[in-house]
Amino acid sequence: MTVWVSGEPLWVSSEVRSSATLAGMQPKKRLAGVLFDWDGTLIDSYHADSQAYLAMFREMGLDWGLRELDEHYSPEWYAVYRAAGIPEAAWDKADRLWRAYYAKHPSKLMPGTRRVLGALGRRYKLGLVTSGDRVRVMKQLRKFTLTRQFRARVCGGDTPEKKPHPAPLRMALEQMKLKPEECVYVGDTPEDLQMSRAVGVTAVAVLGPFPTEKRLRAAKPEYLLDRLEDLPALLKKIYGDAVIR
Repeated sequence: MTVWVSGEPLWVSSEVRSSATLAGMQPKKRLAGVLFDWDGTLIDSYHADSQAYLAMFREMGLDWGLRELDEHYSPEWYAVYRAAGIPEAAWDKADRLWRAYYAKHPSKLMPGTRRVLGALGRRYKLGLVTSGDRVRVMKQLRKFTLTRQFRARVCGGDTPEKKPHPAPLRMALEQMKLKPEECVYVGDTPEDLQMSRAVGVTAVAVLGPFPTEKRLRAAKPEYLLDRLEDLPALLKKIYGDAVIR
């Protein structure tokens, strides 16, 4: 796999062999919690998401295609609405249309999601912080039998503010009774990094199916993974073998 540390690529084996950068790091003292984004990090919902957007744009008479959506994509969907010129008075209608079209397209877990959550869940408290609508996300969690994996599940609407505002992540930490310095947050967008940094949580970025790679790299994540499956090995390298529950 490739692990990117502070913007520099480190070519390592599946067991994360020593490198000049990682080998010189002292393991951090403790890791108690690992929190995750949902869409694009644990679940591949890009097809359903993009097709719902495109259908909603057509029905609302907007000349927006995949190119425009990719250029302006954000997990804060009202930012997409603003970029597309949807007036705020029509946001409820846009939401209803998006949900109706989204439901027509199935999503699937990212490769390794179950293995990663299973391995980390035996060592750390797990949490979920997503901008996704609570009804939709909870339905997907039940479908994939993952609900009980997470000690906290903070979804869009649980706080007045959305990512990259720190409020959702702070709520999850309060529910899990954990301190920022003893947690990591794993996500696939620059908004995930901004939220983590605002709270003081170590951020691990992972490349996913959504069109965020260019902006994600530009945000200069401290750690950047090509795939979710490499997360347990990276955390072991950073934090050592201590198990804190």
